[in-house]
Amino acid sequence: MKATARAHPIQGLVKYHGMRDEALRMPYHDSISVCTAPSATTTTVEFDAGREADRYVVDGDVIEGRGAERIRAVVDRVRDLAGVDDRVRFESANSFQTNVGLGSSASGFAAAATALVEAAGLDLSLSDISTIARRGSASSARAVTGAFSHLRAGLNDADCRSERIDVPDAFADELRIVAGLVPAYKETDQAHREAAESHMFDARMAHVRGQIARMRDALRAGDFERTFELAEHDSLSLAATTMTGPAGWVYWQPRTLEIFNAVRDLREEGVPVYFSVDTGASVYVNTTAEHADRVEATVADCGVETRVWKVGGPARILEESEALF
Repeated sequence: MKATARAHPIQGLVKYHGMRDEALRMPYHDSISVCTAPSATTTTVEFDAGREADRYVVDGDVIEGRGAERIRAVVDRVRDLAGVDDRVRFESANSFQTNVGLGSSASGFAAAATALVEAAGLDLSLSDISTIARRGSASSARAVTGAFSHLRAGLNDADCRSERIDVPDAFADELRIVAGLVPAYKETDQAHREAAESHMFDARMAHVRGQIARMRDALRAGDFERTFELAEHDSLSLAATTMTGPAGWVYWQPRTLEIFNAVRDLREEGVPVYFSVDTGASVYVNTTAEHADRVEATVADCGVETRVWKVGGPARILEESEALF
């Protein structure tokens, strides 16, 4: 009862903010994202009747406290569905920098849920697995289904699950995502808990349904400009809501703003390029393959590390030879 899975992190295009049900991590509203590759999380799990306790290790560190509780929520859901009570050995490794606002929790829980389902012998669709991964991180539901995915809000697993959005092949193939890494501490869970206390929250809720519809339409049409203009505007809307909550979260750093300005300067020069930010200081800069080198050089000139990514696929099971133990 052992399996290994790999999943890609996500860039939020229409981001969720706040959770209607914190235990099941059901968001107040829908969200859409795109997976980024080759950045990935690889996770190996094993159900072992001889173990006395679960053991969770991520990037070589034993996970305890709140982190362990979130992993256990996913593990326990799989145990319930499979009707097993064996303890789990769990090891996970990331190929990219974590906790800098680049969606590592999404790929982490997506890989975990996919590996656990396989190890437990369950026969589930990716959409079904997304409801399990969501218990660790709502964003991970979209990392399970991969590429451009839509997590629908709901009050149960039948409704609150992820599905793929079909986009033209050329649109996905030409997209390049330049990540500007701006390391800074972030506290996402608390921001979600207090989301509804912002005076901007009701305005975001009224706006986001139309935003979701416009984003789906732009993606299906393969319209680069509309898609990433919407993503850029949604980033600003999200920030307005987090900044006006009780704690007044301001995630952006000086280099975050420097990248914003550099992107706008490039756009004035005719380069198709837009910025996007999730909850954190790092910046996604969306452009096309033709302009990726110039855009990356411009972002790097802001004094940050860069990565250039393409669209990533769904979570998948790996060969035994790729297991972490």
